[in-house]
Amino acid sequence: MVDVTDSRVGRENITGVVLAGGRGSRMGGIDKGMQPFDGAPLALHVLRRLAPQAAAMLISANRSIDEYACLGEPFGAKVVTDTLPDFPGPLAGIVAAMRAAPTGYVLTAPCDAPFLDENLAQTLAHALAAHDADIATVVVETNGRRDLHPVFALLRVSLADDLEASLRAGERKVRAWYARHRTVEVAFANVHAFYNVNDLQQLAELERR
Repeated sequence: MVDVTDSRVGRENITGVVLAGGRGSRMGGIDKGMQPFDGAPLALHVLRRLAPQAAAMLISANRSIDEYACLGEPFGAKVVTDTLPDFPGPLAGIVAAMRAAPTGYVLTAPCDAPFLDENLAQTLAHALAAHDADIATVVVETNGRRDLHPVFALLRVSLADDLEASLRAGERKVRAWYARHRTVEVAFANVHAFYNVNDLQQLAELERR
């Protein structure tokens, strides 16, 4: 049996990362993480759920830097920005976080998942150690359907050089880069915990529930 308190994958060696550096295209270009939900910005809900699972916190953002710094301050979360221009996607945010992380692992989650699983780190860490993997990521399985959620992931920081080289070579697809490494897909049944708010209509509908 794998000991999930092993120092390789324990909380003390995990940096939580809120990915808020996207273009927000499906929301008309607005900053998704700053959109209000249930009295607080979406990103703040993610911070509140992710911070207890990690020893350190980072926010990946490319605009609203001061606002994200204020959101992150109570959690000791610093803001990191992409080193590549033109919003190249979540991989750029992940590598920037890897470079800044004081731990051996980063635990990533998007800024638009306000119901984030509060045992995400423990579950992914157990699977990563059990399979001697480089990356553990989320798959939601319900009613015979299997949906991969690749930006919810636990990754070894030692992958940073490879990821940066891949980005500079033009790679932008998260799943394609994961496929190059030892990746374990971890099944969750709670769809609600990994619900992403894709547009303003979805956000409004969620607010009315």
